[in-house]
Amino acid sequence: MAREHAFNIGLPDNIVNCNEFLCMLQKKLDNLQCLYCEKNFRDKNTLKDHMRKKQHRRINPKNREYDRFYVINYLELGKSWEEVQLEDDGEFLDHQEDKWSDWEEHPASAVCLFCENQAETIEKLYVHMEDAHEFNLLKIKSELGLNFYQQVKLVNFIRRQVHQCRCYGCHVKFKSKSDLRTHMEEAKHTSLLPERKTWDQLEYYFPTYENDTLLCILSDSESDLTAQEQNENVPIISEDTSKLHALKQSSILNQMLLHECLKN
Repeated sequence: MAREHAFNIGLPDNIVNCNEFLCMLQKKLDNLQCLYCEKNFRDKNTLKDHMRKKQHRRINPKNREYDRFYVINYLELGKSWEEVQLEDDGEFLDHQEDKWSDWEEHPASAVCLFCENQAETIEKLYVHMEDAHEFNLLKIKSELGLNFYQQVKLVNFIRRQVHQCRCYGCHVKFKSKSDLRTHMEEAKHTSLLPERKTWDQLEYYFPTYENDTLLCILSDSESDLTAQEQNENVPIISEDTSKLHALKQSSILNQMLLHECLKN
């Protein structure tokens, strides 16, 4: 497309969900819509002439609908691609010879799961999410008995659904995050979590955004455990490895592999 038609949507390495992206562009063109100014035309030839003469052979950079298809939007939570591009690396180079004593550490800000609001402490963020979005992560953690890694998977699941503008309560997809947020707040779907098996998956160990500070400040202290968990005193008994062959045959991993083979 870039070589033959001067139409460039970016380097392949910078694009995610490529098939969905191309299908979206194809649908817009089939509907006789210019990809840049987003005006509609009466026929395909008129559209092609318009895009050629006006040099509109590119996508609209202001259309946030395209953000989820570019890696740059996953790098820094709370920053759009425009903000990332505007950051001047020269400023860092100019000051790299400064003394370390002149350097001041600024607390990392965690970003809300549903909007762009940022807070310097987890407590402030919890309060914001409960007041603004009626989402109580501490209550959910307590009721479901979530450990640290389960909290990570839940946060990553919600991040991904919100980034894809999809309501996890009713699975409806929206055109923008603001439309999604309005729907979830009006329908009270922020606290309507799906079944555990939906989000408690290995894929959600991986963050949606590269620098998600919220994942680093999730609480897993003993004081947060329920009374039942604190009172449990379960002994750990090592397996008898004297009969290794028999042990391998009865291994739970062996049973899981057998189950997967039969299922497939």
